Amino acid sequence: MSNLQLPKWRFIDESMTAKNRSALESFAMDDTLCHLVGQKMTVPTVRTWVHDETVVLGIQDHRLPHIDEALPLLHETGYQTIVRNSGGLAVVLDEGVLNISIVLSERDGSIDIPEGYESMLSFVRLLFPEASEQIEAYEIVGSYCPGTYDLSIGGRKFAGISQRRLRQGVAVQVYLCVEGSGAERAKLVRDLYEKGLQGEQTKFSYPTIQPEVMASLSELLGMPLTVNDVNIRTQLLLRALSEEDIQMGGLTTEEMELYLFYLNRVVERNQKMLARG
Repeated sequence: MSNLQLPKWRFIDESMTAKNRSALESFAMDDTLCHLVGQKMTVPTVRTWVHDETVVLGIQDHRLPHIDEALPLLHETGYQTIVRNSGGLAVVLDEGVLNISIVLSERDGSIDIPEGYESMLSFVRLLFPEASEQIEAYEIVGSYCPGTYDLSIGGRKFAGISQRRLRQGVAVQVYLCVEGSGAERAKLVRDLYEKGLQGEQTKFSYPTIQPEVMASLSELLGMPLTVNDVNIRTQLLLRALSEEDIQMGGLTTEEMELYLFYLNRVVERNQKMLARG
C-alpha cells in the first residue's frame, strides 16, 4: 500500500481515445511515462487504455512453426495482430478489456519485481471491494499468457499483470477482462496455438488453452459491469489515494516530443523483429 498512498497522482484516461490506434502506441506511451516518472519529470501516474480487437503476440508466439497459417485465422474474425518485443505470450484486447498502467519511480528507492506485482494486486482489490477477499493471485493453468500473478475468482482468471522498467521508472500493467465472455477470448488464443503448432513438438512449451478457466468480471460478479464503470472507479480510487487533487490530462507539448521518440523506437524494433521472423 505504501506505493499507492502518495502525495499526488496523475491520471491519463485513454479508455476512449486509444481504441482505434495500434497497441504499439500504448507500449510507447508506457515507455514515455516510465522515463517521465522515473526521472521525476512528472508525478506517479495511472493510465487507463482500451484498444479495439487486437491479439498482442509475444516473441515466442511469433516463432510458432505455422504462424503464417495461424494469423489469417485471427484476421478473418476481425482481430488485428501485433508483436511486442518483451516477455509474455498472447493476450486479447477489445472494447470489453480495460488496461491499467501504474507508473512509479525508483529514484528514491528500488521497487523489486514482487513489490510491483503486489502493488497492482492491492490496487485491483481496492477497485473491487465487493470481491476483494475472493481475488487471488496464482498461475491459472489453461489460461492464455499464464503467470504467477494471474488474478482469479473461484479459479477462473479475469486479469494478468506484467511489468516494464526503463530509466528508473516502473510501469506495472494489468489487463482486466471486464465485459463479455472470457471463454470466447480464450478460444481465439486456443485456435492460434492449434493452427500454429499443428501437433509439432517445439523447444518452447506453449500453454494448452482451456477456455472454461477464463471469465470476465461481469460474469464472475454476476453484475452488468462495464469498462466505463471500472474507469470511473479507477479515478475515484486515485482521488482517495492522493493527498492532493489528482493531475488530469494528456501529455504536454514537451512530453509529446519524448513520446514520438519512444513511438519511433517501438515501431522500428517491431519491424526489425518481424523481418527476422
